[in-house]
Amino acid sequence: MAQRFFTTYFVPTEHRRINEFVGLLLLTIATLLALSLVSFNPDDPSFNISANPQFETKPTNFAGLVGSYLADVFFQAWGFSSFLIPVFLGIYSFYWLASWPVANFGVRLSGMVLMVFSISTVFSVSPSFPRIRDHIPAGGVLGKLMAEKLEASLNPAGSAVILTAALFLSLLLATTFTFAWAVAVLKPRFQFVSSVVERWADWQADRARQRELRRAQKREKAPKRQTIITEKPIPAEPVFASEARPLARRAVAAFEGKRGESLTAAPKSKAVRSSTTPEFPPPSLLHPPAGAVQIDESALRERARMIEKKALEFEVEGTVQQIHPGPVVTTFEIKPEPGIKYSRITSLGDDLCLALKAECIRIDRIPGKSTVGIEVPNEERAIIVLRELLEAREYTQNNFKLPLALGKDITGKIVVTDLQKMPHLLAAGSTGTGKSVSINAMILSLLYRSRPEQVKMILIDPKRLELGLYQDIPHLLVPVVTEPKIAQNVLRWAVSEMESRYKRLAKRGVRNVEAYNEQVQQFSIPGLHGEAEDNEEELEPIPYIVIVIDELADLMMTAPREVEESITRLAQMARAVGIHLILATQRPSVDVITGLIKANFPARISFRVASKVDSRTILDSNGAEQLLGRGDMLFLPPGSSRLMRVHGPLITEEEVVRVVDFLKKQGKPTYNESILESPEERVEAGMDGGAPDELYDEAVKMVIEMGKASTSVLQRRLRIGYGRAASLLDSMERDGIIGPPDGSKPRAVLINRGDYLGEP
Repeated sequence: MAQRFFTTYFVPTEHRRINEFVGLLLLTIATLLALSLVSFNPDDPSFNISANPQFETKPTNFAGLVGSYLADVFFQAWGFSSFLIPVFLGIYSFYWLASWPVANFGVRLSGMVLMVFSISTVFSVSPSFPRIRDHIPAGGVLGKLMAEKLEASLNPAGSAVILTAALFLSLLLATTFTFAWAVAVLKPRFQFVSSVVERWADWQADRARQRELRRAQKREKAPKRQTIITEKPIPAEPVFASEARPLARRAVAAFEGKRGESLTAAPKSKAVRSSTTPEFPPPSLLHPPAGAVQIDESALRERARMIEKKALEFEVEGTVQQIHPGPVVTTFEIKPEPGIKYSRITSLGDDLCLALKAECIRIDRIPGKSTVGIEVPNEERAIIVLRELLEAREYTQNNFKLPLALGKDITGKIVVTDLQKMPHLLAAGSTGTGKSVSINAMILSLLYRSRPEQVKMILIDPKRLELGLYQDIPHLLVPVVTEPKIAQNVLRWAVSEMESRYKRLAKRGVRNVEAYNEQVQQFSIPGLHGEAEDNEEELEPIPYIVIVIDELADLMMTAPREVEESITRLAQMARAVGIHLILATQRPSVDVITGLIKANFPARISFRVASKVDSRTILDSNGAEQLLGRGDMLFLPPGSSRLMRVHGPLITEEEVVRVVDFLKKQGKPTYNESILESPEERVEAGMDGGAPDELYDEAVKMVIEMGKASTSVLQRRLRIGYGRAASLLDSMERDGIIGPPDGSKPRAVLINRGDYLGEP
């Protein structure tokens, strides 16, 4: 109640002219009071001296008769500490003239009063302070009374402790003084003194060493005395010594033998591994992290004061408790006063942007605390690179099957999650907000920890811009898909593959891919399960399949019903069989991100969007419209309703090309081209074995004339589907006309026209 009273009547209002009037009045009073105190004369008329009207003595005080009376009253009451009162009034008047808000005026006023009384008591405790014009005590009547009470109760030593504490308490209440600020100011001075002391100590130690060296040289030059050697009987060796030495020698020999084995065996095992399994890409293929951005503590404290000041203008009282600088944004923890609603704080976003000259500000509650976080963009933004994430302990020392390095949170902590536990991810954001760059970071973080036999990928890129760089890496099941109709076939195949895997898991009596692969590993050990398993079919491990779709909107435009049905079935059931989806779109509308799709994707990422409606479409909450772009995202972890702000890493095309070239040298992909076929094309191509194709001879002649064979050329020239063209190429390969597939390159033709037609 008292705080509200002071806030209402004793602080500047919204009317600037009223504020200037009050400020001018206070400044006038402060000036007159200062002149009165400076020109005080004990012989002037006052309450203690009555002037004789016959002589009509004129006061010498600069403020006249009023000034002489005022000065006498203030000096009689508080002594020399009265000079603080016009100083406080002058400072207070400037706040009114400038219409600056005064935070916690009641607390400030109590601190000023405490300071005046404390200093007047200090002047009265010490007898060394002179009296005012040889008449009035240095601390005034009130100071003298309090000093006498303190000395009677606590003696001089105890009084000094109490007065020192009161002075510091008045500083804390009346000003923005903090002990942390005092330490920050005094620390460089103490460091200078300590460095001087250390140099002096080093100099003394150096002198001592030189003196000792000179003494040693003198001793060497002096004639040596003859030493007398007396022979003493050598004690007998213990009984156990002869037994311990051979044991020690054997232990040392065994240790040296093991050490020799390890030194010679390590290169052999490394050579075997490098010849049988591909290597992981080294982090040196990526750009190294840049230097850390310097933090300006004074600028951060100034921003904290501006936040408090701006909030107080809208009657939102609170204090900034902590400041957390991060790589992209700085979080200011503000604790609101009792009675302040959270909604009133969140409504200050645009006003704080104006006050701090920031692009956008996000305000959110801090979990586990009674504070509100205000996330303000840094003036100098740190650049986060993928190499920094891949070399971090959070990425290298985890048990994730499918690790995704997302970036850093607002405090600079590295965020790595597991796609297997998500089990699918939906990402959306406007054009140019860093969505495709983050997709590249996710793909590379998978490639840096997964071998081709462990993880297979299907990349669908209807835009034909981003994912084509990964063509022909050994992890691909099919070439990068760019046609929406073929993408539908891929999703249908994924559904059938999911059902097939479930049958394999049910046959082995396991519930997921991890348990199945563990069984395969156990059966691969000879003699572990006896001969009962010899008659069963050979078991092969099931790899994870990650399907990445860079633009979901293009697929939903061509066949929304079929695409939604396939994605929904995969999202609902494919987790246990190791098939995972990463969907990305730049159109976060309800016709693209439908209710069925969103319900089956608990893990979602939103980059900057244009409106609150788009943010709610992706995350079911606001906030994505306040992001900064360039990889700034809100991540909704699976099983949580709290959003996490993450800053994604920067990935350049040059880095992607270097990693892809390294992977291509490790091996070639084994494409399963039947994945791209539709059921109709399988029937058309005679997949179940039928009569020879009537276009076979024409296709052979065409291939021989061109000198190369590819499905795309046959599709275009003969106007047939992909399945039929692939079947024709398989028939030619069986007949020895063309060679085997070589990645995405055309097949080589092995015969000429004369050999095929039987001509000489």
